[in-house]
Amino acid sequence: MRRLQLKNNEGVQFMKVILELIRIILIFGFLGGVFSSVLNYTYKSLGVNCYEWTGFLAVLILLFVMYRNKWQFNGWYNGKGKEKLSRKVTKSLLSFSVFLLILPPFLSYLW
Repeated sequence: MRRLQLKNNEGVQFMKVILELIRIILIFGFLGGVFSSVLNYTYKSLGVNCYEWTGFLAVLILLFVMYRNKWQFNGWYNGKGKEKLSRKVTKSLLSFSVFLLILPPFLSYLW
C-alpha cells in the first residue's frame, strides 16, 4: 500500500513540474512578445533600424530576473532549487539589460 502511495505522489510531482513549465513558457512567450512589440514600436518611432535583437534579449533577461526573484515562488512547483538570485547577479543582469536596451538608439545615431 505504501509503495502505491509513493508512486502516486511522484505522479503529482511530475504534473506540477509540467504545469510550471507551461506557466514559464506562457509568461516568457506572452510578456516577452508584448514587451518586445512595445520596444520595437518605440525603436521604430525613434528611427532605429539596427540591432533591434538586443532589445529582445534585454526583455528576456528582465523576465528571467523577475521569474527567479518573484514569480517562481507563486507557481505549482514546490521542489528543490527555488532560491532568489544574489544581489550581485541581479544588479549585473539588470545593468546589462539596461545597457542592451539603450544600445540600439546610440548605435543608430552613430551610423
